[in-house]
Amino acid sequence: MPFVDGFVIAVPHANKEQFVAHARHFDEMLMAEGALRVVECWGVDVQPGQHTDFRRAVDAREDEAVCFSWVEWPDRATRDAAHARFAEKMASGEWAETAGSQPDMPFDGKRLVFGGFEPVLVLDR
Repeated sequence: MPFVDGFVIAVPHANKEQFVAHARHFDEMLMAEGALRVVECWGVDVQPGQHTDFRRAVDAREDEAVCFSWVEWPDRATRDAAHARFAEKMASGEWAETAGSQPDMPFDGKRLVFGGFEPVLVLDR
C-alpha cells in the first residue's frame, strides 16, 4: 500500500529561490532512497479560517508564504527504511557534509508540521 509524508511550512517570500534549491537537493536524496514522487507547492491562495488554517498551523507571518509538500512512497517499509538511513547519516556526520553544500535552511524548521499518512481513497485520471 502506498504511503505519503506530508509537510506544511512557512517560508519567507524573499527566500523562495533558496527554498526551491534546498528542496531540490533534499528531494533528489528522497528519490534516490525510493520515493516515487515529491511535490513542493508554494502557497498563493491560502485563506484564513474561522477556527484554524494553514497559516496558523505554522505561525506564518505576513512576509511568509505557506508551502505544502508531499512525498509518495511505494509503501511504509520503504519510507521507514529511508528515514532510518537518513538518521544514520545524520548521526555519522555524513549528512552534515551533504547539507553543508547547501546554504542555511531558508525557513524556520521549528514551525514545520509533518506526518505520515496511509491513503484511504485515490482517484486518478
